[in-house]
Amino acid sequence: MPQYAIMEQRNPRRAISRFDVDPLFDLTDRVAVVTGGSRGLGRAMVLAFAQRGADVVIASRKIASCEALAREVMQTTGRRAVPFAANTGDWNQCDSLAHAAFAEFGHVDILVNNAGMSLLYPKLSEVDEAMWDKVLGVNLKGPFRLSAAIGSRMAEAGGGSIINVSSIASLKPLANAIPYAAAKAGLNALTEGFANALGPKVRVNAIVAGPFRTDIAKAWDVEAVERAARKSHSLGRIGEPGEVIGAALYFASSASSYTTAALLRLDGGAS
Repeated sequence: MPQYAIMEQRNPRRAISRFDVDPLFDLTDRVAVVTGGSRGLGRAMVLAFAQRGADVVIASRKIASCEALAREVMQTTGRRAVPFAANTGDWNQCDSLAHAAFAEFGHVDILVNNAGMSLLYPKLSEVDEAMWDKVLGVNLKGPFRLSAAIGSRMAEAGGGSIINVSSIASLKPLANAIPYAAAKAGLNALTEGFANALGPKVRVNAIVAGPFRTDIAKAWDVEAVERAARKSHSLGRIGEPGEVIGAALYFASSASSYTTAALLRLDGGAS
């Protein structure tokens, strides 16, 4: 059952002044909903948005992690934060997340479909229906439902930005992540489709991410991934979570006012 807790305290003394932010990237009083927002790339984006004046809804499956980040947001930026527990692979929980965001703030200006997952399998014949449905649910069904539910209200209100976090696997599928690659390829298609459906009011773009050193890296042979990156990536390394911030701020802000349906590769030049 989805649940959320409102955390409204502000700390004006530590709030970042709008004069500290380049006007092109100023997000003052905008509202951002970030799925998979309590850790990794999502956490980096939540903090970056709040530091530039946005209030945030932090969504992930674990409410405790969302609450901890919400407290950090308020203490360091003075912005409001709503932690919300939801599995974005569940249609009804996506609807509950959208309802909670609008009920609390009255509007949403930025939606980041960042929640994602892949499952390990020894061979393709052992991928069962439950595994397939789970991967497609989180990576594709959830972003569709949230983009439809939130994006349509953005358009009615006059504008907004949707940012999908895709993967280089969508362009270069590997044998050990075919369901994930298929879901992310579908997310690329959703990006262009929703850009057409919600334009001209709402912009929809995607960050096509390569390997980043986030919590998900714990499941990798990191040394092997780093060796491969040294050989096959133009920058010779994997990314750090904070390196998503520039692309996220570009898509979230008026800096990208003439950009929609774009797939921005953020992969260190993976070849």
